[in-house]
This record gives sequence, structure tokens and C-alpha cells, in this order.
Amino acid sequence: MIIQPIFMVGARGCGKTTVGRALAQALGFQFTDTDLILLQSTGLSVAQIVEQEGWAGFRTRESDILHGVASADGRQVVATGGGIILSEANRRFMRATGTVFYLHAPADVLARRLEAVPEEDQRPSLTGRPIAEEIAEILLAREALYQDAAHHVLDAGQPPQDVVSAVLQRLCPCAAG
Repeated sequence: MIIQPIFMVGARGCGKTTVGRALAQALGFQFTDTDLILLQSTGLSVAQIVEQEGWAGFRTRESDILHGVASADGRQVVATGGGIILSEANRRFMRATGTVFYLHAPADVLARRLEAVPEEDQRPSLTGRPIAEEIAEILLAREALYQDAAHHVLDAGQPPQDVVSAVLQRLCPCAAG
């Protein structure tokens, strides 16, 4: 029986929220999205927080929320912000308190997803460059950090239900098959 939180990490557009929500439903767990909590608690978009407090302020708020949600009931799936892994303390915390799944997808897949459903107020540009270039640059810079945080790396280029099945197989290998 799983009693620790399950953390979803990965770049913007990899499916952390979609997969996380479906996984929580399959397990009968609570679903938590750190970005959504941040937006609800501040009443501001990510872009507005960054404009007012800078990226450092945003990252501090993000870390505080991560620690707060993980201290609650362990039976939850937590979708994290794409940059939560920038903090070594966050990476260590997630690995120590739960099971971390890195939802990996190639930059072109992520760019297509983000272009199909633009949420610019929620997902501000980090570089000011076209989304395909930005995603490729961010993945290159963060890949080792996602890997460092993860207990498991999954192909998030698959349909969400296939990713959920892959998570369940890793959590409960005796039930697979």
C-alpha cells in the first residue's frame, strides 16, 4: 500500500497535470497541482508573480508550497512546476518523502503541445525566444536535474493513459500483467 506522495516532474507541457489527475483517480488519491495552489493562494498569474517578485520570489513561493503539500496526507499525487527541480533542496526533499516520476518528452513534442494550448499568462517565456527554441534550451539545461530528482523516468510522448499505466506498473509491479 502506497502512503507516500507521488511527485510528477518534467518540463512544461509534458503532462504532469493530466497524468497526475488520472493517476490520482486510479489510485483513489488526492490530486494536488503546485502551480494551481500558487495561483489560487496569490490571486496572481505566474507572469504577475515573476514581474512583482522576480524568479527568485516565485521559486521561494513554489518551494514553500511543495513542502506544505507534502506535509499533508501522503496519499496524494503532486504535479509540480517545471522548474521546481532547480532547487537541490526540492530534489532531495521529493526523493526523500515520496516517489518521483520524471515525465520525459522530446522538445518538439512539448513545443507542439504548448503551441496547441497556449497559456502565456500561466507559462511565461523564460527566454523570450520562440517556444520550440526555448523548450530545447530549457530541456538541455534541466535534463540532468530532472534525472537527479527522479526515481523513475517515463516516456511522456505516449497517450496519458499509457503513462498512467506505466506509473502503476512501477508502483505495483505485482499487479502488472
